[in-house]
Amino acid sequence: MAIMLHAKQQRSRPFGENGEAMPNVEFHFDFGSPNAYLSHLVIPQIEKRTGVKFAYVPVLLGGVFKATNNRSPAESNAGIRNKGEYGKLEMQRFIKKHGLTFTFNPNFPVNTLMMMRGAVAAEQLGIFAAYVDQMYRFMWSEPRKMDDPAIVTATWKECGFDAGKLSALIQDQAVKDKLVANTQKSVERGCFGSPTFFVGDEIFFGKDRLRDVEEMIVEAKAT
Repeated sequence: MAIMLHAKQQRSRPFGENGEAMPNVEFHFDFGSPNAYLSHLVIPQIEKRTGVKFAYVPVLLGGVFKATNNRSPAESNAGIRNKGEYGKLEMQRFIKKHGLTFTFNPNFPVNTLMMMRGAVAAEQLGIFAAYVDQMYRFMWSEPRKMDDPAIVTATWKECGFDAGKLSALIQDQAVKDKLVANTQKSVERGCFGSPTFFVGDEIFFGKDRLRDVEEMIVEAKAT
């Protein structure tokens, strides 16, 4: 069930081609979450059906976990009979339903700090969408050890990004602060993990809530 947060907060709403108000839809993500990756693959289908673009907000999942006293499913499910197995079954159902391909990264868990600071830097460089696609590719489609600085830098070069600029920017205090601020604001709005979605001020957690996200987008457009 969706949780209503900051009900009195007003946000500006963009308008569609026919002048209808379009809801603000956000995807708070970290490259380290396989479920966020699967959501990323499905989001374009929802955007096409609804005409609404998702705003991607990079957050640091480790920071979210620390701020909320949460743990990853791998940790929290440890020792619980059948729960981990069910999680894998549910993931396979999602993959089959949406016709996706997925390769679990053998290096998991991966420290995503460098990649996530890179996402903030990529916003500044105007390459954000391409950066997100490629980092997800090499985390979960053609998996690499994406917490090895040498591998990350080589991957940036291979993708055609300016690795020198990215490497410099991720050391910039303003970039570091922006990722921290994104993470803190996300937690303040109710986030406790990734993937988290917001439609206006309504929060949804998990890839299986994308159906509810789409329904709320449609409802919001109709009002």
